[in-house]
Amino acid sequence: MSDTLTASPRPFAQRRALILGGLAVAALALVLLGPLFLDRFSLNVLTRSMIYAILAITLDLLWGFTGILTFGQAAFFGIGAYATAMLLTHVGSSPALIGGALVLAILVPMILGIAVGWLSFYYGSTPIYATVISLVFPIVVTQLVYSGGTLTGSSSGLVGYMGLPFGLEGFFRLSGLCLVLVAIGALVFVRSDAGRVLTAIRDNETRCAYLGLNTQRIKIVLTTVLAGVAGLAGFLYANASGVVAPENTGFVFGTELVVWTALGGRGTILGPILGTIGIDYLSANLSGELPFLWQLIIGALFVVMIIFLPNGLAALVARFTRRGRNEVVTGGGPTLTVSAATHHTQQGGGPLLSISKLEKSYGSHKVLEDITLDVAPGELVSLVGPNGAGKTTMMRCLTDGKERSGGTVRIAGQDIAGMTPDRIVALGVGRKFQVASVFESLTVADCLRMARSALDTPSCIATAHDLGLPQAAVEILQLTGLDRLLATEVSLLSHGQKQSLELAMVVSLEPRLILLDEPTAGLTKAERTTIGGILRKLTAEMGFAAILVEHDLDFVRDISSRIVVLHQGRLVLDGSVDEVVNSEIVKTIYSGGENA
Repeated sequence: MSDTLTASPRPFAQRRALILGGLAVAALALVLLGPLFLDRFSLNVLTRSMIYAILAITLDLLWGFTGILTFGQAAFFGIGAYATAMLLTHVGSSPALIGGALVLAILVPMILGIAVGWLSFYYGSTPIYATVISLVFPIVVTQLVYSGGTLTGSSSGLVGYMGLPFGLEGFFRLSGLCLVLVAIGALVFVRSDAGRVLTAIRDNETRCAYLGLNTQRIKIVLTTVLAGVAGLAGFLYANASGVVAPENTGFVFGTELVVWTALGGRGTILGPILGTIGIDYLSANLSGELPFLWQLIIGALFVVMIIFLPNGLAALVARFTRRGRNEVVTGGGPTLTVSAATHHTQQGGGPLLSISKLEKSYGSHKVLEDITLDVAPGELVSLVGPNGAGKTTMMRCLTDGKERSGGTVRIAGQDIAGMTPDRIVALGVGRKFQVASVFESLTVADCLRMARSALDTPSCIATAHDLGLPQAAVEILQLTGLDRLLATEVSLLSHGQKQSLELAMVVSLEPRLILLDEPTAGLTKAERTTIGGILRKLTAEMGFAAILVEHDLDFVRDISSRIVVLHQGRLVLDGSVDEVVNSEIVKTIYSGGENA
């Protein structure tokens, strides 16, 4: 059985593709014809600026799209340049050696990129820690260059080596062609399903992890690949300039890249390109004409742009872009199809979730103590208790193997001790948070694609028009009206719609165990009834297990198989709905007027 939800692709997306195609053709024409009308000074400066723009693209992918502020791209660039210059200086400059220099310029930064990525993005690291590593890395590389003696040229750098046999015009065209190719590749990637994973990580890395994505691995791979691209830019620079110096690896250059990217408009690809080329070219001209004032003029321009265009040059078209992105069109063109996917039912006997003597402490304060509970396939267990009883803490302990202080938690017989959330999700666990945890910068359809990313490998070059979802997820979309808002940006949704979207995302994982923290908050009574029916269907008909934290006792009474009561971190009652609702213990706990 399947349902089909359709949403026409935005006309703006088609217009944007045509505009970008036209820009690419125009850029290629300028690159090929530029030497015919530019003087030698302009050719030389723009060659350097276009190489720097390649580097700015790598920074934009890390900072603008993934949210990783880094100053280390300059170090990877310098390593690529020095690998090239050192080989050509000390070994020779035959065509084979130039090819070897290209390989080294890419490979060495990638190897170091793996190390830097691992140090920056281990599980539990913070964005601040990653930024500190990126600050230290170029400083270390610069000091190694200074201490390299004749091998690196020390403070004088390396000069006089023979590289690619191109003249000034040839290097201009080569650098421009590489920039256009890298820019097109970056634009295609960021608009693909895999590229949107970067935006999802920037918006809400925690939700990505609880959708089964290994965000640490993704960031390490991204750092490694972009280190290689930075090394390629370094190879071009070493050949085009004929000189490399410690300044090419340093923190100051890395900071300049951050400024250029910010002023151009991070998260846009084209913005950092225009910002880098424009500012570098302007600086080169002013430094010759106004040697004592040019830095003051550039600084003043920076201040003006920060005040009037805080989002960079790209802000000039931001209003047009947002208007197009928020369109919801109902007719014409290809359609986005959402079809029912196959459910994975629980196999074998025994409890799906087994908790034994679970504890969680913060210092001497025990939040959870001696929690023992089993949940079998087909059960919908409601977890109730006064505010501060430990319900959400218990949810964290069930979805992060590093959270608990004692006891054991087994899912399908496997102890989750030490497991990260993405590995626990792979065991068949889905979690909905107390506050709707979605991706504000993405559309409804993109959020649902993120929920399927761990199951269906996203493409790096395209956006899929077909989106396979479980039948229950399709029903949630239809019953809450989200099926008509697939192309709408999530930031425009109401609170209740975001709650429904998150529930649909969790169900889209096809989990065997669903953990729901107030899934009906913000929904109308009719919507709650509908969601309750879906939860009963998931458990009673499809064999999934569910643990529900909910404040609406009427909702709990109608759909639960059992009710478990937490009070002051301890499990005080586990029984049928009637037993718990009519229990004197429960009445005593809530006699102070607290809500479940």
